[in-house]
Amino acid sequence: MSTNNNELTLEQREQLLHTLQDRFEKNMNRHQGLNWADVQAKIEAQTDKLWSLNEMEVTGGEPDVVAYDDNTGEFVFYDCAPESPKGRRSFCYDREALESRKKHQPENTVIDMATAMGIELLTEEQYRTLQELGTFDLKTSSWVQTPAHIRKLGGAIFCDRRYDTVFMYHNGADSYYAARGFRGALKV
Repeated sequence: MSTNNNELTLEQREQLLHTLQDRFEKNMNRHQGLNWADVQAKIEAQTDKLWSLNEMEVTGGEPDVVAYDDNTGEFVFYDCAPESPKGRRSFCYDREALESRKKHQPENTVIDMATAMGIELLTEEQYRTLQELGTFDLKTSSWVQTPAHIRKLGGAIFCDRRYDTVFMYHNGADSYYAARGFRGALKV
């Protein structure tokens, strides 16, 4: 994680806004009909969201606007890195899964890290929506929000894209792999 007290320096804010604007302008297919000035105004008005976007960026997520929620007036950002973010891999699903491992515990959990970053783990539906905007996770996979009934039985779900098809799979929630991370969503 980048800074203490969830605050960015002026230089960090300017660099992040420049990076986000550049990505926004290079990927207009993800957010047709939206303009950067409106997005920037929303981001700058909410420093906690700016901090979360920075956490998405520094962990390799490459956040970008993928939608505008007319009901709430919020822009929706997803991690749009081609592969599951490098700084968020090799984690089991949640704290219960981590504590159940007697040997070789990973450093963190997906749920704990997403919470600390101030973002939500993508749902399977959101993951499939992301895949309509490009091709993601051709070599990696990403944990997604797991329904309670699956998690209660010890499982968790993840998705990837292979053979030009998006797949949803299951694994024990305590498993972790170097090629599996997670993608997040943030409303601003």
